Amino acid sequence: MSIYDIAVSTIKGESVSLSDYKGKVLLVVNVASKCGLTPQYEELEALYKAEAANGLEILGFPCNQFLGQEPGTEAEIEQFCSLTYGVTFPMFAKIEVNGEGRHALYQTLIAAAPQALTTVDQGLKEKLGAKDLLPASDTDIMWNFEKFLIAKDGTVLARFAPDVKVTDDQLKAALADALSA
Repeated sequence: MSIYDIAVSTIKGESVSLSDYKGKVLLVVNVASKCGLTPQYEELEALYKAEAANGLEILGFPCNQFLGQEPGTEAEIEQFCSLTYGVTFPMFAKIEVNGEGRHALYQTLIAAAPQALTTVDQGLKEKLGAKDLLPASDTDIMWNFEKFLIAKDGTVLARFAPDVKVTDDQLKAALADALSA
């Protein structure tokens, strides 16, 4: 299945097809408002403002599967993102990224990129492991703010662990390559 065959709901409840994003480089991120990684919204928004004109779309998918760190309604999430971080990139309705209720988008993304690129020290993975919070499978989404980079043709190019920020060299290089292709 291509990601372009998948329908999603916007944060306002409208159904859209990911085929609307054909020809764009996508960065798909599962997000949460009450997570230690939530400040990544600021870097994501800065990247979006810098690269949207060059063909980048950042797609934010709220998820409440990690210690209930996204408890709000879609309206509350939208308000938080807008007021706290000035988010203008597309946001979508809450979805599940792991388990039996995993959304078709994440089934497709994980099948295409079963392993995430990590930071050198793998600090987040160690912290989660120490608290017995790692997912059941190594291919599952580890935590909030895991990122998938998708080429203009819909090919999944890379998957980045949640603590790999958009300012990290490995992500910046992969994004630059995707935008120039």
